[in-house]
Amino acid sequence: MARVTGTYRLTPVGEEDVRAFVPHPLPPQDPPLNIDPDLARRLDAAMAAIGRLAVAGEMVPSADWFLYGFVRKEAVISSQIEGTQATLQDFLAFEATHKTDRPDDIQEVCNYVDALTYARRQMASAKGLPPSSRLLCQAHRRLMRGTRGADKQPGEIRRSQNWIGGTRPGNARFVPPPPDTVPEALSTLDRWIHTKDVMPPLIRVGLAHVQFETIHPFLDGNGRIGRLLVTLLVEHWGLLSSPLLYLSLAFKRHQTEYYERLATVRTQGDWEGWTAFYLDSVREAADDAVAAARRIFALLGKDRQVLVEDPKATVAAIRLFDRLPVHPIVTLAGAMKLLATSKPTAIKAIDVLQQAGILQERTGRQRDRVYGYHGYLQVLTEDTE
Repeated sequence: MARVTGTYRLTPVGEEDVRAFVPHPLPPQDPPLNIDPDLARRLDAAMAAIGRLAVAGEMVPSADWFLYGFVRKEAVISSQIEGTQATLQDFLAFEATHKTDRPDDIQEVCNYVDALTYARRQMASAKGLPPSSRLLCQAHRRLMRGTRGADKQPGEIRRSQNWIGGTRPGNARFVPPPPDTVPEALSTLDRWIHTKDVMPPLIRVGLAHVQFETIHPFLDGNGRIGRLLVTLLVEHWGLLSSPLLYLSLAFKRHQTEYYERLATVRTQGDWEGWTAFYLDSVREAADDAVAAARRIFALLGKDRQVLVEDPKATVAAIRLFDRLPVHPIVTLAGAMKLLATSKPTAIKAIDVLQQAGILQERTGRQRDRVYGYHGYLQVLTEDTE
């Protein structure tokens, strides 16, 4: 017999009554989550991959090398899952030039980075907010600022019924809890997050993600906030010390199964099926990140050696190269600002990096040129175009 994970409540919406799903509190019960040998093996593999990622993050001279790119990669891919068309190249170019052909999409990605940065600072501060619905509301306010969802109560728990799929609640694929039950459902989730539990933390992260997605507490942006919650809990429970795991890439690759696994928790009580899929996604994402980190580390080492041994290299060129991991696309004005130097010095630095094959001009124009660290961008932007 399938596990029952919630109840349905008949709720009037307009002129029709719909069956809204109210989830039972975590953890799964009747029966409890079964961590059988197969699930334990998947957990061990995911934890080992996370361990390798943690080591990779600690081996580089500056954590910013990976953190800059990986946070932006997660922001772009999580936004793409919700239909945003902007690529990572689009976003990095906008950061360098403040120009874009996709202003709405770019704003959404900027907001995601801002929301994650804010939430991590709150968690790191003694006076800040811990992982909680209150923190997620503050992150949501930043996520929706100035975007297409800005009119959908940013930062506020919904006061009306929402639905997923379909043209109205009556033909929806899924109808989340009625609005009057949402505050208590979130409070219950908060209490579970901050209650000690013998369940492995990585599995708890996956359960919390499903529960949040099922509650669907906002009128818009639930998917992105739900995936942001994964990032925050991975750090909060000490699995990683920084957000190097871009899990949204694995979810995007297996997007159909991702949504099916969420649905079968609600319809069949299949927490085990979701957990197996989620742990495999974590392993896949961590392995992707480790491979990218190693390639970036090797590339930076090789290119820096080439530059140092170049008789034409200048101190300014080496300094500019050292800034490229967090400014992989630059303009002349940007280089002048990064180096706090004159125009001729910045021009010379860019020219040296071009001749060394490190920077490539991206526009083909004679004026307002834009330069990219081609090798670095190739590694970082895989699967985001």
